[in-house]
Amino acid sequence: MMQCRQPKYELVQEVGRGTYGVVYEALARRSGARVAVKKIRCQAPENVELALREFWALSSIQSQHPNVIHLEECVLQRDALAQALSHGCSCPLYLELVETSLKGEITFDPRCAYYLWFVMDFCDGGDMNEYLLSRKPSRRTNTSFMLQLGSALAFLHRNNIIHRDLKPDNILISQDRSPAGLPEPTLKVADFGLSKVCSSSGLNPDVNRCFLSTACGTDFYMAPEVWEGQYTAKADIFALGVIIWAMVERLTFVDTQTQKELLGSYVQRGAEIVPLGEALLGNPRLQLLIPARKKSMSAGLKRLIRDMLSANPAERPDAAQLELRLLQIACREWDWDT
Repeated sequence: MMQCRQPKYELVQEVGRGTYGVVYEALARRSGARVAVKKIRCQAPENVELALREFWALSSIQSQHPNVIHLEECVLQRDALAQALSHGCSCPLYLELVETSLKGEITFDPRCAYYLWFVMDFCDGGDMNEYLLSRKPSRRTNTSFMLQLGSALAFLHRNNIIHRDLKPDNILISQDRSPAGLPEPTLKVADFGLSKVCSSSGLNPDVNRCFLSTACGTDFYMAPEVWEGQYTAKADIFALGVIIWAMVERLTFVDTQTQKELLGSYVQRGAEIVPLGEALLGNPRLQLLIPARKKSMSAGLKRLIRDMLSANPAERPDAAQLELRLLQIACREWDWDT
């Protein structure tokens, strides 16, 4: 543990604010690199848990992936004391925070509050909703985004991480660079507050055999088995199926709380729209209208989306199979010049 010294980062401006924290654009004083700094005040056990879940997931990754947000460092602060956290950390300040949170003794006094500071990649293009809905549909963009998302999810599942809240709001856009020299921006899967790191037991751990029971996520992207409370990493495949279908056909709905237009696929029942997972839970034999509109969609992509959105998780591809099938679709069926 050490006393707080001259800050390593200079906060430039606030770029986002949510229930649990504030995100700033910042500059690293030594290198001048632009980074994102997320400040979370640990004022309630639930936001301590969300923050630590994000830390546990991102710090467990031993290598970087271009389409997964990178955690540069995480610092825990209380008053003038600060401690850089690392994977498997057991420093006194960290143990004190966990114990205090478990006992429900988190203080509301700002003079002795705990703060977690996450330093991560800075993404200058907003989120996937903002980016796509402010532009005309592009088959090339759709193809690039599908490949990037498939690669990111395969990487996370290889690292035994189930995201549990995949949605366009949690997919950020970086326009600084693109993978493989493509003329499209880079996607970054972010916001790991609901993620689960599955224990690596055995020589060949399988994230698809890690069963979870806590129903969590965002309604319009939740798989039917998540609503029931018995699911595996295949729930991430379902969420990504919702996202890809909505992206390709520009299917949107309006969030009743924020009145924000969001990408998402659903079932229409009169004037009501029902999340796909909820509808499939009630009727596993429900036939989804893919494509929903009379637009061109390749037969291969149509089959893939149907498989990803199967009510039966066993019928969905795993993340490695999904990545391969997306590559095959991109190579064989999509015209990159349109």
